[in-house]
Amino acid sequence: MTNDPDLLSATELTQAYAQGTLSPVETTKSVLARVDRYDGALNAFRLIDEENALEAAQKSEARWTKKEPAGPVDGVPVTIKDLTLTRGWSTLRGSLVTDPDAPWEEDAPLVKRLRESGAVLLGKTTTPEYGWKGVTDSPLTGITRNPWDTAMTPGGSSGGAAAAAAAGMGALHQGSDGGGSIRIPAGFTGVYGIKPTFGRVPSWPASGFGTLSHQGPITRTVTDAALMLTVMSRPDPADWYALPFCNKDWRNALSQSISGWRIAFSPDLGHAVVDVEVAKLVRAAAESFAALGAHVEEADPGLGDQHDIFRIHWFTGAARLQRAMTENQLAKLDPGFLEVGIEGARITLDDYLDATQAREATGSKLNHFLDSYDILLTPTLPITAFEVGEEVPVGSGMDRWTRWTPFTYPFNLGRHPAATIPCGFCSNGLPAGLQIIGQMNQDGKVLAASRAYESMHPIILPKLD
Repeated sequence: MTNDPDLLSATELTQAYAQGTLSPVETTKSVLARVDRYDGALNAFRLIDEENALEAAQKSEARWTKKEPAGPVDGVPVTIKDLTLTRGWSTLRGSLVTDPDAPWEEDAPLVKRLRESGAVLLGKTTTPEYGWKGVTDSPLTGITRNPWDTAMTPGGSSGGAAAAAAAGMGALHQGSDGGGSIRIPAGFTGVYGIKPTFGRVPSWPASGFGTLSHQGPITRTVTDAALMLTVMSRPDPADWYALPFCNKDWRNALSQSISGWRIAFSPDLGHAVVDVEVAKLVRAAAESFAALGAHVEEADPGLGDQHDIFRIHWFTGAARLQRAMTENQLAKLDPGFLEVGIEGARITLDDYLDATQAREATGSKLNHFLDSYDILLTPTLPITAFEVGEEVPVGSGMDRWTRWTPFTYPFNLGRHPAATIPCGFCSNGLPAGLQIIGQMNQDGKVLAASRAYESMHPIILPKLD
């Protein structure tokens, strides 16, 4: 265990609070100082609320002194993505068209649950405009950078959250994932992120990208992700899509043995082109599960390329978000976001319904495939992080971010739980990620497999000094 409170896990922090060896005020002051020191280079935060964070930390300290913590994350520094409503803070969604002076008086369900549990909310992390792409830069906040190499993107759309996690600027970070937006940046920055089963974490208001979008944690340990998910997944009647509340402490899943599990490994989902170094690291990671007693076999779910199905769903969502905007507002948008919305507006109802039917077939096929396995392993991404300020790698010939993310969005279409965990470094010094996918509602198996792998291969953080 490190002595630096900035780098302690949420689990370690609460243990220290209970023992009286560390206080929430000390931790919060230390983390705020770290944000002040490093965020100028990273640009992970759109907003920092030092005054209210310290006030929350003082209240938490008083509760711990009386040995009456409000919940399992009492006194733990937490960040919220700037797509998520947070009482008292503006939610600007990376956009110049949102009104910073509007009254911001409501919490999203997950924010309510974190507050109730005593979390110290530090601020809001950066996102591309309305979370539309897989890298993080926006007209509002500019470019967010990767702690491993500030010339590279941290990915997106939860890029600020992932960069903050990797840099030790808070222990727990909320992300949202409509096509990979938790797993892409967690993969590029070498931290852990999980997109739970759709509806596991209540969400309100509904995403502009509809039922593709999931809420979940980005953390530096698997245990912390299970802890945060336990709090975030508490029920709220605002979400019409939410799953029935299962009242689980997801940390209990972590001790589950994976010995005897049947594990499928698909190195390319049958069609994707993967960087040679990334492919080698992911294959070694998949094979390491055999040392834990699992039976690993190469198998493909037979989905085929899901790009066009996802693109129709995603681009029509962008068009819907832009539909009510004025010409003046449209002129202020990220040009790429505007182009996607224009293309989405040309998609016909028949095209959309055909894509919806194809999505249903995708989900059914995944269900049947995963019925024979405990988990499926794939690369998280076929490449490592590339230059900031670009939607696609320079010289790749790709048109949109959807071309370099073939492993993430199939599981948004299917709604299955999926996580990413770092599995080594390429020769450029940047991390690669292993994706772990589970059966519907089997979030516990994804967490158990993640923890088993982490026990053999602890997560390594970048050295910032």
